[in-house]
Amino acid sequence: MFTGIVETIGTVSSLNPQDHSVEGGGGTSLTISDCGDILTDCHLGDSIAVNGTCLTVTEFNEKEFKVGVAPETLRRTNLGALQRLGKVNLERAVSASTRMGGHFVQGHVDTTASIESVEEDGNALRFRLKPRDKGVLRYIVEKGYVTLDGASLTITAVQDGDDGWWEVMLVAYTQSRIVMATKRPGEDVNVEVDMVGKYVEKAVSGYFETQGANNPAVLERMVRKLVDERLQSTLRRF
Repeated sequence: MFTGIVETIGTVSSLNPQDHSVEGGGGTSLTISDCGDILTDCHLGDSIAVNGTCLTVTEFNEKEFKVGVAPETLRRTNLGALQRLGKVNLERAVSASTRMGGHFVQGHVDTTASIESVEEDGNALRFRLKPRDKGVLRYIVEKGYVTLDGASLTITAVQDGDDGWWEVMLVAYTQSRIVMATKRPGEDVNVEVDMVGKYVEKAVSGYFETQGANNPAVLERMVRKLVDERLQSTLRRF
């Protein structure tokens, strides 16, 4: 579990494709450097989100760590496009003392989105994004949360449909602390939608399948109860 608050920006110091003929091969081994400040309490097997993708630490020292990236992860995320000396957002998994400054993030990327445009708005930057999988648009709501390359951001505008998109704003403070601020139109970002929306959708679908009736009052109580229970369950983990 993560918060979407990026702790530091690391540097990809090496990428080593793994041999397909070896068991567990076919992916890539990444070494991330310039991140000693988040490795002071690191252990083998710890989870670190790299551009919003939850990965397991396989080796580390005081300055860098190594993770393996499976073929499925390379297909579903932008990690396959990383280059040596490229920059990545990093966040350690939450602990009991972590402040929940962002929102509940799993580190499970749903899809990627292409940056359609970047425009200045005062000292902020406005990004418009189009997802590779249009199905995620049903979870994108104005003033809701979305995780982009591991950073929890607020959605400022949405357009649904086949040509759908959404927008986010990066204020000056955020621009200096996440990799997205350096990206340009045509580049991709990893997307994880707010998981609460997924649970609500599943519960609502199940309700209509089993009840076969439209009862707004019961439905409203059910959704409210589901959201409360899910949030309380997540909070108890801390």
